[in-house]
Amino acid sequence: MTHTANSARLYLASASPRRRELLAQIGLAHEVLLVPAPPGEDEPQHPGESAADYVQRTARDKALRGRDWMLGRDLPQLPLLAADTTVILAGAVLGKPADRDDAMRILHALSGSAHEVHTAVAVWTGDRLLETVSITEVRMRELADAEIGRYCDSGEPYGKAGAYGIQGLAGTFISHIAGSYTGVMGLPLFETANLLRAAGIPVP
Repeated sequence: MTHTANSARLYLASASPRRRELLAQIGLAHEVLLVPAPPGEDEPQHPGESAADYVQRTARDKALRGRDWMLGRDLPQLPLLAADTTVILAGAVLGKPADRDDAMRILHALSGSAHEVHTAVAVWTGDRLLETVSITEVRMRELADAEIGRYCDSGEPYGKAGAYGIQGLAGTFISHIAGSYTGVMGLPLFETANLLRAAGIPVP
């Protein structure tokens, strides 16, 4: 667990630096709870599970694993926030690229087309689990092969759903967005703030 402030009002069950930055942006003191992932494939999609259901279930599972980790280690009991971001193209989940070839494949698929970014947020507090989801449509301009290659060489695509980060170099690829910019980054601040208020957590 990484301590960020003694006055933390909640745990963030995520190692994502972008989510930490976004919570800090709205002045919400928090601590990062680094919960080990379950063994096996990283967040597999269940057979027959839709992409929309997948992202919501994954956020819910992260929140419940974080709750169990906290309670099992006698940590101070604070509300816990978890989130999952998924890029969906034509109903299919585009996850984090496994390697350079996979990143190239994903970016070629996104080039010149519109896709959706779903970010599901789950907050556990007391005996309640509250959930919400942000859905944003993103259009990416046509990318030349050389552009995709240079972007992959930058290292930015790795560890990111859909093999790009809108807040980084790939910001120049995005021609249109309809929805939540911070949702595409990994934590939709409008929806998250509303969820936290519903959980009784004051938001500045």
